[in-house]
Amino acid sequence: MAARVNVTVDAHLAIEVMLLTGTRNPQDAVELIVRDYLERSQRTEARTGEADDGKRGGDLQPYQPPEG
Repeated sequence: MAARVNVTVDAHLAIEVMLLTGTRNPQDAVELIVRDYLERSQRTEARTGEADDGKRGGDLQPYQPPEG
């Protein structure tokens, strides 16, 4: 059984994700991005080592929508 989580996302971010993934549903788009992120993370860890090396997440910047 899969758990369902509802997350509120800024409209600009949702549109960017939908354009990136080519989907028409923001929920599907975010799910695809998260799944891709997890797959890439697992592949990267397999090549470089553990994710808990203390170097992750320290320099993340908050999302800034494009000007326009």
